[in-house]
Amino acid sequence: MRRKIVAGNWKMNLTFQEAEELIEEILELLDEENAPAEVVVCPPYPYLELATDYSEEGMIKVGAQNISPFDSGAYTGEVSASMLKSMGVSYCIIGHSERRKYFNEDDKMLTAKVNQALKHGIRPIFCVGESLPEREAGRHFEVVRSHVRHGLFHLDTDEFHKVIIAYEPVWAIGTGATATPEQAEEMHSYIRTLITERYGEEIAEATIILYGGSCNSSNASEIFIKKGVDGGLIGGASLKADEFVSICRKA
Repeated sequence: MRRKIVAGNWKMNLTFQEAEELIEEILELLDEENAPAEVVVCPPYPYLELATDYSEEGMIKVGAQNISPFDSGAYTGEVSASMLKSMGVSYCIIGHSERRKYFNEDDKMLTAKVNQALKHGIRPIFCVGESLPEREAGRHFEVVRSHVRHGLFHLDTDEFHKVIIAYEPVWAIGTGATATPEQAEEMHSYIRTLITERYGEEIAEATIILYGGSCNSSNASEIFIKKGVDGGLIGGASLKADEFVSICRKA
């Protein structure tokens, strides 16, 4: 049985005080009723140590939003995998469409980031997904296939087993639009087929695939109930404790 995971991507939001208040509120709500899913919070870099301190209570895990493709050295502004690991970070989002679009992260860089995360015992949450023009042109399968193959299929079986994939249709991120449950199920099934072809059915069935893209407490149940959807990578809704925990409980 695959573990359900709900990860909150805070992006570039909140002050330090607001971040602390949000984590405390999330923990208070989780104390009321344990969520069936593993709960991961992914705050901005300056708040990671704050989050990992709270994670010692055992209710949440912590993920970073980015990671350097380099081990160490003269790379001003970069944060390495070993630094993140030393702080107690367990997960890292890699390949998010915003990183691809605004920071020109290509396949070569994303491959290096995946390798760095795995080398230091951090589980990648690797994002894939098509834009609206690509969906409308019927190229959504082609685009996702390219993301998965170029970003992950260089890994051996043991390495790939540690990867989590997040399907995020770009046209649904922060727009209020959401893929229908059927569209999400179709793409998750397709991704699992690609994994089967490369690594075999056993690995494919064990791979956790999350959905992201304007997922909220109103639509989470109908998406998460679909076969092959193992939870969500949540954006804006993760900035409200009651909303986020409500989503976690529906996974």
